[in-house]
Amino acid sequence: MSKNFYVTTPIYYVNGDPHVGSAYTTIAADVLARYKKSKGFDVFFLTGTDEHGQKVEEAAKMRDLTPQAWTDSMAPRFIDMWKALDINYTDFIRTTEPRHKDAVKKILKTVHDKGDIYKGEYEGKYCVSCETFVPENQIVNGNHCPDCGKELRTVKEESYFFKMSKYQDALLDHIEKHPDFILPHSRKNEVVSFIKQGLQDLSISRNTFEWGIPIEFAPGHITYVWFDALTNYLTAVGYENSAELFDKFWNNGEVVHLLGKDILRFHAIIWPCMLLSAGVKLPDKIVAHGWWTSEGEKMSKSKGNVVAPLDEIAKYGVDAFRYCLMREVNFGNDGDYSTPSIVTRINSDLANDLGNLLNRTLGMYGKYFNGVITKGEALEEIDETVKTLWDETISAVDYHINRVEFSRALEAIWKFISRMNKYVDETAPWLLIKDEAKKERLATVMNFLVQSLYKVAILTAPYMPTASQKIWNQLGVNTNILDANLDSVNGWNLFSEGHVLGTAEPIFPRLEVEKKEAKKDPLAINEDLKIENPIEIADFDKVDIQVVEILEASNIEGADKLLKFKVKTANEVRQIVSGIAKYYPTPSELVGKKVLAILNLPPVNLRGVLSQGMLLSSTEKKRLKLVEVDSTVKVGAKIK
Repeated sequence: MSKNFYVTTPIYYVNGDPHVGSAYTTIAADVLARYKKSKGFDVFFLTGTDEHGQKVEEAAKMRDLTPQAWTDSMAPRFIDMWKALDINYTDFIRTTEPRHKDAVKKILKTVHDKGDIYKGEYEGKYCVSCETFVPENQIVNGNHCPDCGKELRTVKEESYFFKMSKYQDALLDHIEKHPDFILPHSRKNEVVSFIKQGLQDLSISRNTFEWGIPIEFAPGHITYVWFDALTNYLTAVGYENSAELFDKFWNNGEVVHLLGKDILRFHAIIWPCMLLSAGVKLPDKIVAHGWWTSEGEKMSKSKGNVVAPLDEIAKYGVDAFRYCLMREVNFGNDGDYSTPSIVTRINSDLANDLGNLLNRTLGMYGKYFNGVITKGEALEEIDETVKTLWDETISAVDYHINRVEFSRALEAIWKFISRMNKYVDETAPWLLIKDEAKKERLATVMNFLVQSLYKVAILTAPYMPTASQKIWNQLGVNTNILDANLDSVNGWNLFSEGHVLGTAEPIFPRLEVEKKEAKKDPLAINEDLKIENPIEIADFDKVDIQVVEILEASNIEGADKLLKFKVKTANEVRQIVSGIAKYYPTPSELVGKKVLAILNLPPVNLRGVLSQGMLLSSTEKKRLKLVEVDSTVKVGAKIK
């Protein structure tokens, strides 16, 4: 098996500063890269900026700058942010670099020479914000983009087209044969559903503005920004200028793209079709994460609730911020950035669980053995359970990280940390020290605690590089933890007798939760409870609420507020109409999800469309959200 690993973030658009979403993707890629290094892989980690396109040209003109001057002023903001977040990338690419222009020209020529590019005319709708042409069947809410929701422009111009439709069947075949090509699998279902609607050929050139890479075989035309931008993944590993590097990391390495779900279609449809045409191997995994809200609401500058990474670092420290982003939500799902939740997470996981284990261990070792490792071989059954759990932890972490499930990997690590805190209580070193005959047993217990911390630190290092190094330093280990191989922590004789431990210093100070007006104890029973419109149990039993799976989701022409769903019940397929279109601008993202529905309502016609039930939604801060059910629950399960 190849030990080469190539991970990428999307290249970030330079018209705005990096935000919590871009920080999230980049930290995730950094964690993955650092973990793979600890497993002995040769790793290439790429990030960068997307600097061409109509939006950039227009933004530069507004500031009386050239597009190049504008991008030159913006790219350093991303470099500075990644430095502040302790991102250790291999390469930072800018699409205005000569090496990238050469790579784009090469892939265009290759695809053109194959006969997959032809001259035509484009007339239709175009989203400037997303830099994408929008087919009529994807337009939502009258004249708006299905991805960003902004109003579309009508464009008519000569264009060159890529025969993307030619590769529809080959792409579907590849997805079927490689089940982890698109992760999480719920996103795969969305992409497959979209492809099966029929791929259209892709306009790959523009001639109404100038800021882009000229097409050599099409004078007066520049390269469509997505055909340009996606090629960056090839550029950085030598597609045009280093066959050896390209062969190592692309042809003979595991290639993983991390990105937000809003650009999944470009990466999971356009990009593979380009590569199929160019005769280049497809990436191994395309992994899309969800969106972040702030305190339960969509982030917006007008609301003043945008999460600024630098502000969060100043409040909590970079390692705590990195940890919370990776821990709070599993990669692939939407997440909410809540200050009380972050503070609780830091206090509970970092200060209490990990920090307390470190402080107690070093404090007792210093008190009982003057901080000098003392031999102890009096093993008991409880020690064997710790060994077994460690082996299970290593296995679980590797499984989850290879599936890009960072939060679940951390859950496995914290399960081990919790077990070691319990181990302290169960072995009670403060009692063992009172019996001279149990001195060797005491040494064994303390050594297990010290070694468990040594092991945990190397597992948490990809997430919290600085804090993990401090743990090692406090254990008297001064080598660079980021250079350590995970295999080196196998076994339970990691410290030689006579090794001198350091002293404990708090790494994660406890945070004070912002005090608000005193509230009634939420767990207190309200004896004066008043129920509006009370019903009897028998009334509730009449309602048939079941788990259904969404097979299709689409807009209804002429009905901006309505979405049409086809759902699978226990024994049939039904059609249900729901008035939630404004909350789901991209309804196809719901395909594959399991939700709750009332199925014994009489059928009705809504705007001429038959509806055979009702999907259940929750409401919070004037936003409706479908009530989703865990994917492991069977379709048809009844709610009682």
